[in-house]
Amino acid sequence: MKVLTINSGSSSVKYQMIDTHTQQVLCRGLVERIGISGTCMSHTRADGHKTKISNNITNHQTAIEAILRILVDSEYGVIGNLNEIDAVGHRLVHAGEKFKESVLINNEVRDKLYECIEYAPLHNPPNIKGIEAALENLPNTPNVGVFDTTFHNAMPDYAFIYGIPYKYYKQQGIRRYGFHGSSHSSVSRRAAEIVGKNYRDLKIITCHLGNGSSIAAINGGISVDTSMGFTPLEGVVMGTRCGDIDPGLIFAIASRENFTLEEASSFFNKQCGIQGISGLTSDMREIEAAAEAGNYQAQLALNVLCYRIKKYIASYIGVLNGVDIIVFTGGIGENSHIVRSQSMKNLDQLGIELDEAKNRTIRSTESTISSEKSRVRVMVIPTNEELVIAMETERIVSQHYGVQE
Repeated sequence: MKVLTINSGSSSVKYQMIDTHTQQVLCRGLVERIGISGTCMSHTRADGHKTKISNNITNHQTAIEAILRILVDSEYGVIGNLNEIDAVGHRLVHAGEKFKESVLINNEVRDKLYECIEYAPLHNPPNIKGIEAALENLPNTPNVGVFDTTFHNAMPDYAFIYGIPYKYYKQQGIRRYGFHGSSHSSVSRRAAEIVGKNYRDLKIITCHLGNGSSIAAINGGISVDTSMGFTPLEGVVMGTRCGDIDPGLIFAIASRENFTLEEASSFFNKQCGIQGISGLTSDMREIEAAAEAGNYQAQLALNVLCYRIKKYIASYIGVLNGVDIIVFTGGIGENSHIVRSQSMKNLDQLGIELDEAKNRTIRSTESTISSEKSRVRVMVIPTNEELVIAMETERIVSQHYGVQE
């Protein structure tokens, strides 16, 4: 089956065309700055051929149209016509408790997705725009929603319930949900494959570190806890998100700054985290360079991030009663040897020791970076969320329409 995966953000759309039979990525691309001057589309085929196109793309509808045009383009395309697209798989951030697993999208499902906007107001609206654009352009092609929250649905109630009146969970679904589920699922399964052990026999901690970051405790293939919560704001400090804070800070800062609820939400999501501490940027590459040059706030931001990662890892070892594998993934996890090193420092009493020489050389490649005497295997595994989305899409479509070759 040929599946087009769509990851639709507020001003961007990432896409891949994947052959699920061979698991080959036929092409991948990104439309950036939608509705903003300087819109650019980058497109890369499996043979390495790359192209960049500057277009006036004003909305998600025209972005999807541009993607479909390049897929069938005589020079840059990878399919002969749009009928070769067997299904479209969409990354969706938050389903609340309305959807427990991936779902074939129809009018009823689309209506329920609108009801989920309140759970992730920054993410769900552009996700839905991508769906609507795909349905408009490919009306006869099955569309499937794959949720970030699905992998964490098996968490025990004591891990997802907050310390507020229980009625808010029963009546409004307020609980810990967790995110980056496709990433945590894919890299933990891949870790088991690499070490040659049964996934169901392993205790794994996965660290998805990027502009948005989350950590998950996985016991026998089941997510039993994760750092993000009701929204993607909770957890380790992130690019522009505050992560774990005293809830009283929200009231204190909102009162002092005379914020509305919307302004407070924007502040804690977009002006805090690494960017807020450093006063510079949310880009970890720039933070590391500034810290090396002696910038105190940049070094502080880096220290805060690594300290929070270490705290979560240590606490999850307690949750799991031990750990077999720790995985780093995501843009920072795959590329920053400094973050990996600082996060693992002084954990030798827990059986964790890095091979620092090897750690410094690894960027975005599958590798073991723990030392030979480390009791816990520490690995770098590039995330492959799109493949998870494609395979889930194939599974859902096959359930509804029968197996398609």
